Amino acid sequence: MINDMNAEKIGLLGGTFNPIHCGHLIIAESIRESFGLDKIIFIPSGLPPHKDVSEVSGAEHRINMVKLAIESNTKFEVSSMEADRKGYTYTIDTLTELKAGSDSTKRFIFIIGADNVPELVTWKNYRQVLEMCEFVAAYRPGINMDETKKSVEQLERDCNAKITVAPVPLIDISSTDIRRRVKEGRSIKYLVPEKVEEYIIRNNLYRG
Repeated sequence: MINDMNAEKIGLLGGTFNPIHCGHLIIAESIRESFGLDKIIFIPSGLPPHKDVSEVSGAEHRINMVKLAIESNTKFEVSSMEADRKGYTYTIDTLTELKAGSDSTKRFIFIIGADNVPELVTWKNYRQVLEMCEFVAAYRPGINMDETKKSVEQLERDCNAKITVAPVPLIDISSTDIRRRVKEGRSIKYLVPEKVEEYIIRNNLYRG
């Protein structure tokens, strides 16, 4: 899997990035290196269907923070395609748009947390999604590996899915904790890149 020497291998990392933090960057770079990906595209969501949108900062702020966080890595890019879309954003629409604008030599590898594998069957048009791209499931200690493996085997059997479970560095950082810290006036230094920290302060984000 993910070993076609002639194909450009593009990792896709979606999420709210509310805000993006160092854990996101470390996991992305680890997977890029491990699987020989040519680049990773960060795709901040617009209106995510599985999130309380009242807790999500505006897409413009989240995109700007991603740009600041990845600017020193030439293998990282950001796309606003989901944020530019009206209404809720779904992976099936993103993949359709990406494939329509690319040639057949590009291979898309969607990066998710291993704990999200059992939830793939709840995604809109999930069977079509699994046909359109490969998946790398980032595994961290604490995730129920038995449940993950069972879900992977079932999806491979029922949907011909291509899912690789990959260990990644254990980085115990969450966007939820960062927002809480900002609201409480606590430090977020070294949890997010310095320029992201400055952006949050300058734009008075997450103060409640």
